[in-house]
Amino acid sequence: MKVLVTGGSGQVGNELQKFIPTADYISSKDVNLLNNSAVEVFMKKNRYDVVVHLAAKVGGIFDNINKPSDYIEENLIINSNILRWSRLSNVTRFIGVLSTCVYPDVCDTYPMSESQLHNGPPTPTNFSYGYAKRCMAVQIDAMNKQYGTEYQYLTPCNLYGDFDKFNHASHFVADLIRKIHESKVRDEKFIQLYGTGTPLRQFMNAEDFAKIIYKTLDNNITESFNVASDKNLSIHEIATIALDSLGCGDFKIMYDSSQPDGQYRKDVCTKKFKKLFKDYKFIDLKTGIKKCYEKNFIGK
Repeated sequence: MKVLVTGGSGQVGNELQKFIPTADYISSKDVNLLNNSAVEVFMKKNRYDVVVHLAAKVGGIFDNINKPSDYIEENLIINSNILRWSRLSNVTRFIGVLSTCVYPDVCDTYPMSESQLHNGPPTPTNFSYGYAKRCMAVQIDAMNKQYGTEYQYLTPCNLYGDFDKFNHASHFVADLIRKIHESKVRDEKFIQLYGTGTPLRQFMNAEDFAKIIYKTLDNNITESFNVASDKNLSIHEIATIALDSLGCGDFKIMYDSSQPDGQYRKDVCTKKFKKLFKDYKFIDLKTGIKKCYEKNFIGK
């Protein structure tokens, strides 16, 4: 079985190499997925059996707010190119990775099930990115209906992990770890976070998500489903766990309420996931954060 992983240099791609070491892992340096002709040539030449599509234009909340056209345009083109040429080069299994940003900004009921995908618009703070990812789900479902393919999409909750980016453009947990480290170095005994600390989030270690992708392929599961832990914690609770895990439980958490909170909640239902993966044990947040910190900051 010949496997291609796009976005192979990202945090999930790096983790997936532990489970599917023989796959081809490509990044934008290898193939420009925005270039239709380049994707056509690459896919026809290599003739893959399986594609795991991780590649996307991603960024933080402010980049999404300031560059909405870039986020929808580039992601629509990338997703459409790789899907089209996967089908036309006879790829039998395709896993597209979405995000819980695809779900409505506000729902009548929580957690949100797979059937609620189109029950309202995505959150305004990353509206374009959310819609681009939602469009990939529509495209995959349309292909399956028209061409009889067995393509699927997995929708993970927020991710963090050992291969995250630990800088000012990071996602929340990675940025939180960086801020704690810098506060420790400066001996400041406090961290400052944007917003109010009240929004709720599910978080999953990227290693868990990579393992679930591998098991989905290995067990020939072709359904589309959400992937998340049932723990839905406030930003304040997550920050407190991170401080405790890094031995900084006495640090003060300060909030800048002049900055946006983002979507208040977007927790997803895991009933379908738990039927497919009975008794799956996720890496707990405290352990995962400590592991990330030790890998990326200790001795550096």
